Amino acid sequence: MEAWLANGRPLFKILHAEFIAPGIKRLLIQAPRIARKHRPGQFVIVRIYEEGERIPLTIENSDPQRGTISIVVQSLGKTTHLLNSLSAGDHILDVVGPLGKPSEIEKFGTVVVMGGGVGTAMAYPTAAALKRAGNRIISIVGARTKELIILEQEMKAVSDVLMITTDDGSYADKGFVTDKLRQLIQNGVRIDLVLAVGPIPMMKAVAHVTRGEHIRTIVSLNPLMIDGTGMCGGCRVLIDGKSEFACVDGPEFDAHRVNFDVLVQRNSTYRKQERESFADFQRTSSQPDPAPVDADVVCAVDGGRP
Repeated sequence: MEAWLANGRPLFKILHAEFIAPGIKRLLIQAPRIARKHRPGQFVIVRIYEEGERIPLTIENSDPQRGTISIVVQSLGKTTHLLNSLSAGDHILDVVGPLGKPSEIEKFGTVVVMGGGVGTAMAYPTAAALKRAGNRIISIVGARTKELIILEQEMKAVSDVLMITTDDGSYADKGFVTDKLRQLIQNGVRIDLVLAVGPIPMMKAVAHVTRGEHIRTIVSLNPLMIDGTGMCGGCRVLIDGKSEFACVDGPEFDAHRVNFDVLVQRNSTYRKQERESFADFQRTSSQPDPAPVDADVVCAVDGGRP
């Protein structure tokens, strides 16, 4: 059961916390109701304290029997640094979910699952569900360096084939995840579906590769988000020129219908304020810095970075 404050509001206890890569932490949270309802592809919105920012985070895994969910958090700005400073025994004020539409799980045939950096944590539960549905899973995991490859063993366990790339060649094959995708296509591998989760440039590059091959491609989008219920309109994305809301219509969309340029523009709206807030946090905080990593360089992409 959830812990309770004196005023009757629930708190969510952290049962386990560990860094799985520089600046990337996995948190196991006691949240029985969310664990019972969670389906692959869904997310939660987290708020650490009363005046804190609300941030969307994908549920990496859930255990209905134990009543737990796990999330993977990358230290980027003020809120994620605060979240990653928490340890087992600490509590989070709000964990709301599960939100969003679940992933489409059925037997497609051969599915290529692509994860860039922390996007691997978002792709993993869907890959596992697709494997259980009888699909052949070819997973391609990429990151900038060896140290930033996450969930390798977990992805291997749910994949028929696992390919790994690093930008600098420090582990496995040097290159981008799209290089491996092109290789599969050139080798004549029949691909029935591609799922790509990672930075916007990576997902845009994957969509470019698959569009010409007429391969159905799904991407999971993480735009600016506030309430997670479709009321605020902050998470608008352009799909075939029409506005849809990532929180209730997604977060997964047909990659060939997404306007990635508008997505980049909208996600940059408050970049200046975010940097100023984080700089102020660094000046005043006494919390230890959990090895921050630049958001633009944590995973393999094809071409330039945002």
